[in-house]
Parts: sequence; C-alpha cells; structure tokens
Amino acid sequence: MTLMQWFIFILIIQVIHGLGTWKLYIKAGRQAWEAFVPVYNGVVLMKIINRPWWWIILLFLPIVNLIMFAIVWVETARSFGKNSNIDTLLAVVTLGFYNFYLNYIADVEYIENRSLQPKSGAGDWVSSILFAIVAATIVHTYFIQPFTIPSSSLEKSLLVGDFLFVSKFHYGARIPMTTVGAPMVHDTIPVLNKKSYLFNDHFEERKTSLINKLQLPYLRIPGFEKIDRNEIVVFNQPADTLLDMNDFTPDRNYYKPIDKKTNLVKRCVGVAGDSLEIRDGYVYINGKKNELPDRAKLQFSYKVDLKEGQGFNNNIIEYLKSRYDITDGIYRGANGNIIVPAATDFAANQFKNHPSVANITRQIAKKGESDASIFPHDPSYNWNIDFFGPLYIPEEGKTIDINLDVLPLYKRVITEYEGNTLQVKGNQILINGEVANTYTFKQNYYWMMGDNRHNSIDARRWGFVPFDHVVGKPVFIWMSWDGIKNPRLERFFTTVGGSGKATSYFIPFLVLLFGYLGFSKWRKRKKANN
Repeated sequence: MTLMQWFIFILIIQVIHGLGTWKLYIKAGRQAWEAFVPVYNGVVLMKIINRPWWWIILLFLPIVNLIMFAIVWVETARSFGKNSNIDTLLAVVTLGFYNFYLNYIADVEYIENRSLQPKSGAGDWVSSILFAIVAATIVHTYFIQPFTIPSSSLEKSLLVGDFLFVSKFHYGARIPMTTVGAPMVHDTIPVLNKKSYLFNDHFEERKTSLINKLQLPYLRIPGFEKIDRNEIVVFNQPADTLLDMNDFTPDRNYYKPIDKKTNLVKRCVGVAGDSLEIRDGYVYINGKKNELPDRAKLQFSYKVDLKEGQGFNNNIIEYLKSRYDITDGIYRGANGNIIVPAATDFAANQFKNHPSVANITRQIAKKGESDASIFPHDPSYNWNIDFFGPLYIPEEGKTIDINLDVLPLYKRVITEYEGNTLQVKGNQILINGEVANTYTFKQNYYWMMGDNRHNSIDARRWGFVPFDHVVGKPVFIWMSWDGIKNPRLERFFTTVGGSGKATSYFIPFLVLLFGYLGFSKWRKRKKANN
C-alpha cells in the first residue's frame, strides 16, 4: 500500500477502536470523543490501563506492534475486571473485538488502581518473555543485527564462521516493509523451516494479493554516513526473486519482498556516479585502478605446474595451506598440475620459488570471451568475470541517454527497482507508455564484489544493488569459529574496519565482564549485611 492508503487504513482502525471502546472510556472517567481521536486516543488508553504513554510508539512499529496490540487488548480487558484465562484468550483470538462485547453487552466496572503484577508465576514468565522479545526486536530492527559469514567471498578480511554485529544506524535503519511476520528471524523460521512472513510470492499474483497490500512502502530513518568506496556492506541480494538462485534470467515466477531477500555481505567497490571497469581481474574506477584497504587481500585462481618427477601429493597441499595461508579447495588438474582456487598474488609469487614448482599462472578469462552468466546477460555484451565494462553506476537524480544499446544495462533498474513499465516497439523505448530518450534515476546504486574474485557470486552476476536493498555496515566480529570445535580466539571482539592487523579486545572484555560480576556480587552482599 502507498502511504496515503496506509493513512486511510489507520483512520478506519481508529473509527473501529472508537466504536468498540467509547463506553469503556466513559466508565473510566473520560469523554466518549476521546476514543475516536487518532494517537490521542492511544495516549488516553495508556492512562486508562495504567501503562506508560510511550507504549503508543510501540504500536506503530511494524512487527513489534503485533505483540503490543495483543498486550493492550488483554490489559484493557483486565482494567475492567476481566482477568480469567478465557478473557485473555478471547481478547487475543478475536483480535481486540472482545472490546465490543465489553463495551455494549457485559456489565463491567473500571478498576482504577488495579495491580499490574501478574497473578501467577506463569503469567510473570510470559510477561517477561514478551517484553524481552519486544526489546530485542527493536534493537535487531533499528540498531544492531547479528550476522554470520556464510561464504568465502571476502576471505582474509572476513572468514567463514565469523559472527558479526551489523550496524543499522550508520546508513539509516530501514522501516520493515513486511508488516506481518515472526520477530527477529529473516525469511525462514528455524527448525520448522517455514516461511517467517505472510506474503504471496507468486509473480503473477503478488500485486493483487490482499496479504501483499499490507506491505509498507520503502522508508528509511536518516543515517549519519554514506556508503564509501571499498567499505564492506550487508545487503539484500537483488536477484533473489527466483526459485533457483543460480538462474539470473529476467523471466521470473517467484518473488520476495525486499527486506526478506537473502542477506549477503560484499565489498562496495563502486558507488553511485562511478564509472567501473574490470581489466585482467582488477577493478578500475573512473579510469584508475582501485586501491583496496590494507586488510583486504585480493585472491585469484592459479594453476601450478610441477617439475618433472614431482607428483601431486598431500605434502605440497599442506605446505600451501600452512606457509601461504591458502584456503581449502586445492585439487588436481586434468594434466596432473595443481589448481589453487583462491590465493593472493603475494602467496603465488612466493610459492613459485618452491623447488617442486616449474611454473605458476593466474587463471584469467580471455578478453572478449563472452560469459552468458555475467551481467547483463545479453549477447551484445562480450563480458566475463575478468574483463567487464565499462559501465556507469546510477546516481539518484542523474539523467542518462537511453537507447537500445544501453537498455540491457538499465532495464532491471527501470522496471524492477524503480517500478516503471517498459516496452520496446521497433527502435522506440516506451517508459510508462511514453517514448523515452533519457531516464532519470530515483535512487543510488552500488557495485558489490567479493575479494575472492574467482569464488564469489556478486554484482558481476546480477548487476547493481539499489540503496533500498542496503541493510547495514558490519562493525564488529564478536565471535569466530573454524568449524564446530575450533574457536579463533584472535578474532573474538575485533573490528571489521580500520587499517593494520585487527586487534582482539576479547581479554579486556573478559576483565570488564568479571569485574562487573564481582562488583555486583559485592554490592548485593553489602546491601544484605546492611
């Protein structure tokens, strides 16, 4: 729904609330009209149920409000003497319409100074759990979200098994677009393996579905930083609108809301307004070779030819892993050589001096050799993973000439990300039914790539990342495990950004933690003695 449609919907809800509670307001010593005034009626209701005024804010936060509405319905019933389990159940399962029964049929009296303490241990437990979920959901949605590194695309900077804290407020937290869903989970409920949100994801039906009408338009709280070139960013994968995520063709029959698309983490090598090109595997921005931060380590695939009489063996593999910090995946090539899927140039140059090595060659695709899996998936663009571009990264408010030659680059931007209709009739391009020779972009776009250049499914496969897909900025590694049993203690409590070798703050954290626990125990003992 649009913002205007949501405004009308909220007004209708206010009228329903007023019709269902105005007599209850009177019994609580208020005026009937107060039950109908938007927002103000909520403030008055908080006074009636003896709860803080700021609860009204929680009623307008998506996902959180699903819990808060149920709490307020129950609290309203209890404020008029309905405390039994059946009253609580009816208040929730009727979605608040139990108030109509209290308002027009039941003979109830307002209890002004009722106890706010739960009547049982179970009630106290449920109340604590609900408010813990509310608090955690607010932090998770608007401030800090935990994230786990799933792949090796940023190997050396971020490792598989790193657990991150991702800041939502650096670039500005997004208001959840999916309003009906489980709190603090992404697109799937753990264990149950079921979709965590209500949405009709069939491509042909998604625009007419009643459930989908409950989607909020894209809104973002202002941040205090812009995305800088070469920063690591967490974002929703733009191409995750498919049943098969390895298929990037434009004909789709499956759709996800933006905030429920798969979360990915990559390095932003190109920002809005940049001209980007890849030559020989290296990124060039506005004609200059992109210089990465010192913690970033570019890796490529290498072929290692061994000297005559030197066969493929485990000793060489272990040497590669231990001496040059080369990750797993080394395998034997068709000609008896060694294929190293991911190694830095430094490691490759050092290893070529090994007595068993005859030659080492970086595996680079040929210039002009077209790869159908590479963006924009058009035969007129003979680009591949190592030779790509140049192309312009769209910037909000900037206008470009649009023609049949460049249309493959920006077709998805114009239609999928910016909501326009597009037709091609002969040599003419029609946008929203009108002939167009230019196009002005509505938002900023970014180019996200992995440092592990030959082992990363990134923007070279699916193109631009719109700003409305940006989730946040990784700021802290709070835990890291190599497999199940091997903790990487040197990575615990280290920063993601910065220069030089990352410093672990794990020991200072433990000192502060145990110091706090000791101080708390001493204070309680002193209080007990007094």
